[in-house]
Amino acid sequence: MKKIYGNIRISDYTYDLPPERIAKYPLAERDRSRLLMWDGSNISDHIFSEFPALTDRNRLLVFNNTRVIRARLFFRKESGATIEVFCLEPHYPSEFSLNLASAGPVEWKCLIGNLKRWKGGTLLSRFIHGGKEYILTAGRTGTEGDTFIVRFSWNDSTISFAEVLECLGHMPIPPYLDRDDEESDISTYQTTYARVNGSVAAPTAGLHFTPALMGAIDSAGIERAEVTLHVSAGTFRPVKSELICDHMMHSEHFFVSRQTLELLRDRKTTAVGTTTVRTLESLYWLGISYSEGRWPSDGIPSVSQWEPYEKECDTDPVIAIDNLITALESRGSEILEARTDIIIVPGYRFRMVHGMITNFHQPHSTLLLLVAAFTGDSWKDIYNHALSSGYRFLSYGDSMYLTPRLKNKSRLR
Repeated sequence: MKKIYGNIRISDYTYDLPPERIAKYPLAERDRSRLLMWDGSNISDHIFSEFPALTDRNRLLVFNNTRVIRARLFFRKESGATIEVFCLEPHYPSEFSLNLASAGPVEWKCLIGNLKRWKGGTLLSRFIHGGKEYILTAGRTGTEGDTFIVRFSWNDSTISFAEVLECLGHMPIPPYLDRDDEESDISTYQTTYARVNGSVAAPTAGLHFTPALMGAIDSAGIERAEVTLHVSAGTFRPVKSELICDHMMHSEHFFVSRQTLELLRDRKTTAVGTTTVRTLESLYWLGISYSEGRWPSDGIPSVSQWEPYEKECDTDPVIAIDNLITALESRGSEILEARTDIIIVPGYRFRMVHGMITNFHQPHSTLLLLVAAFTGDSWKDIYNHALSSGYRFLSYGDSMYLTPRLKNKSRLR
């Protein structure tokens, strides 16, 4: 791997982002944000509400319908010290919906803030639900990688852990906003079409869509579909290694229905957000691994970080999707469940994604590498234009619509 991508240095994928250009709050009207459009050669400026008129009506627009949970919990010790427990991913039960619906003790993989003040024992926090006081207890039971396993229990089996989080948890807004979460973030740091609980970060490209704009998309005859990828806190993890081949990518859990697979089979796609890009491109490699007999007999299949780069593969994406439909039929399921560690860097050949909507990303980030993989060296022109034209950056900022002409065979099938 180092022989192939050893020359990709993260220092080559940066730009000067003045702090005042980071949007700390969203606009009052989501679809009044600015939209930069790049068609493979030209850059133009628009308002996001114009999107239905800008897009190809033959494209399938794919959204990530994950819903952000209030994953940050704060406990105050008798000494006065505050301990933050950031829930990243269910440990037991390991399935998101089962864990969140549980009325009994659950375990999560967590990050812990002010760890040195939590030597051991349990933490307690009181909260009110339905006019009644409850007590949430947290205790450390082990470690896994760079996370701690924390067991949560509460004193009434009539409420679920999801309800506990809704009452006691805080929205996990990005650390670069450099502020505490506020009541407004409960709604603004959530897409209007979010349905499936599980993310600890929002798929922020989707924050620009309003119900009215979704209606306009439908009225324009643009077909849309949904996938579910639960965004992990790894999306904010900085790349600390100089060579990108030394960076370990985070893993994320996703679900795709057979209905969506059938739509993907016959249409070119525009992905709303990098999380959707990761999901769609991972589907291709899952289809390949299934045809090669590399799926586990039990458990869920996954795509490893460098798998797409390990060998040349010219299998038609339609065949890869057909393989996945066959896999669902053999398992008697209508939903594909999988994990992906995929990293998309310059040199990657896109098989499933033909256009994308995404926000402006941090310097030295894997998300900026993904954009560079899709646009080539044009990412510099795109970002320079955005900086010189007053665009707002990062999660609550403006966005871009990258839609290269299909004649560009190097990036598109």
